[in-house]
Amino acid sequence: MIKLDDCHSDRIRKVANRLRALRIEAGYSSYESFANDHDLPRVQYWRMEKGTNFRFSSFLIVLDKHKMTLEDFFKQID
Repeated sequence: MIKLDDCHSDRIRKVANRLRALRIEAGYSSYESFANDHDLPRVQYWRMEKGTNFRFSSFLIVLDKHKMTLEDFFKQID
């Protein structure tokens, strides 16, 4: 099993924080409301915002809900 080092953990936190910021920018104060309104599993979306490991396909679905490309998402992250 691959163990994440501090560098990877920091990058994962940045992705999680960016997802949370996008939700808030979209006018949602809770992850549950966003997940429910966009037909996403609440627990899965919560895990993404908390920075736990998730499937890339799930990440792409969330970006589609925000009408955002990978390029747009990642250019906001250092």
